[in-house]
Amino acid sequence: MEILITIGYIALCVLFFSLAIAIHEFGHFIVALKLGLRVERFSIGFGPAIWKKTWRGVEYRVSWIPLGGYVMIPDVDPEGTKVIEGGTGNGKRGTEKKEISPWKEIAVAAAGPGMNVLLAFVIALVLSALPSERFGELPCEILSTLEGSPAEKAGIKPGDTVLSVGGKKVSTWSEMQVEVQIAGLKETEFAIRDREGAERTVLISPMQDAVTGVFAIGALSMPKENGMTHWLPQRNPFRQLAWDAGSIFRVLKGLVTPKEMKNTAKALGGPPLLVELIYKSVRNDFWDGLGFLRYLNVNLAVLNLLPIPVLDGGLIMFALLALVFRRRIPEKVVSALSMTFMVLLLGAMAILIFRDAQRSWRIHTYKPTAAEKAVTNAITTVTNETDNASD
Repeated sequence: MEILITIGYIALCVLFFSLAIAIHEFGHFIVALKLGLRVERFSIGFGPAIWKKTWRGVEYRVSWIPLGGYVMIPDVDPEGTKVIEGGTGNGKRGTEKKEISPWKEIAVAAAGPGMNVLLAFVIALVLSALPSERFGELPCEILSTLEGSPAEKAGIKPGDTVLSVGGKKVSTWSEMQVEVQIAGLKETEFAIRDREGAERTVLISPMQDAVTGVFAIGALSMPKENGMTHWLPQRNPFRQLAWDAGSIFRVLKGLVTPKEMKNTAKALGGPPLLVELIYKSVRNDFWDGLGFLRYLNVNLAVLNLLPIPVLDGGLIMFALLALVFRRRIPEKVVSALSMTFMVLLLGAMAILIFRDAQRSWRIHTYKPTAAEKAVTNAITTVTNETDNASD
């Protein structure tokens, strides 16, 4: 029976992930059709087709490599996608690209991220209408510290509240965790306020879990009285989407900040990690899983709008340059840039997938020591006690 339940959860994860991709590509697809542009292919996934069907001149397919998807629109399609797919859709090689208005290119490119944001808002709206659902973030107030942990060695006590990490203000536990991941093993300043309101600064060198690679200070958060699910911090849909986008921009900022980029890059994950997060969220609580789907859609929208050739933001950038300078960038330049960044992105994706696979293997094969089991039991005991107290 447990196997059937697990299969059901996995199927739900695949559905969630596919929905985020499909709604993005549908945005490009429907706007292109409404603007009278040629659409040759609508694909979920890359590479050879598992299934395909041609209807009204458009080839619909599900492909073997589930790392995204694309709509093949000859007049606006990134050249990198054409090269990887071996030509244009339906076998029509050599189809000349017709010059269209830059505004149409912008509309088609922006429609994909726009549909992701729309779906995210609808999900946030649905979740906000559930009166019994648990919303909110864990506070930065310390419930307890683990024996021998960096937090205990730094003198952090139960009832202390973390105000900032490395000079970055934090107001929630998740914000603090992000800053700890970016800090890595580096000795970092933590601004602390005790029960009496007195503030002080301590230096903490986070520890790293040997199995997951996650950095931590060895402290537990004070639980919320009404409980919570990880991906539902805000009930207001607008604030929720702002929270989602803000957390993504914080990671992007870390990637371009010299002192932070190394640890930020190490904390990134690929599609396997996304699927794992969806799975854990759904198993924890269906609404939590739906909350992660909302976050995933905002993530796809933000990342695709980055001004990088071969992404939607790259298309928008080229179209805006054509509007400003009244002339287009030569097709050979666009093709070369698109192909170069496609290779770079696929290379980065391959590295992330390899790292995720290594981490997953360590998690499933690692045998904890007696000391590590004692720590796990201590955390479980404290968590159960606080849950019972809140009940």
